[in-house]
Amino acid sequence: MPAEDENLTRMLQAAGRGDQRAFKALYDRTAPLLFGIVLRILRNRATAEEVLQDAYLRIWRNAYAFSADAGSPLGWMAAIARNRAIDVARQRREVLVEPDEDGRDWLEAIPDPRAEGPGFVALRQLGHCLGLMEDSHRRCVLLAYYEGYSREELAARFDRPVNTIKTWLHRGLAALRQCMDGAGP
Repeated sequence: MPAEDENLTRMLQAAGRGDQRAFKALYDRTAPLLFGIVLRILRNRATAEEVLQDAYLRIWRNAYAFSADAGSPLGWMAAIARNRAIDVARQRREVLVEPDEDGRDWLEAIPDPRAEGPGFVALRQLGHCLGLMEDSHRRCVLLAYYEGYSREELAARFDRPVNTIKTWLHRGLAALRQCMDGAGP
């Protein structure tokens, strides 16, 4: 089992015993990835935030039941978030669920993280690489590319000049690219 999976498993098990600090650490470590999954499905930031909150409530309530034998902890949590987002998309009809050219429902075509195919392996690697980044660079990259913040919005949020934000994004993306290519941070 990869070290990151071991860490997440420990956090989930502690959360299952009611450890709120472990749950907060778990949330901090995984929320950006799960938010990206939910936002990709719902295409509405406010709704995605609500669904993410609901998904983490479900994770908190069911953490005691997680078993590492059943798969990776991130896959288990991602499946909860994905399934909840699909349910909400269908209920609220915020996403037009029209079949694609092959006649398939595109929501059903979204990979199930529990399958852990090549796409999920990349997602796991991305999570690992994000965890290795300097905090300010990681937050800046996630806000820019997962939540759509502009350079100017990031500069205001971090109270830094726009050029500093551009540098953080450049360095953050370079570190991600290097890590994802297997060359390390």
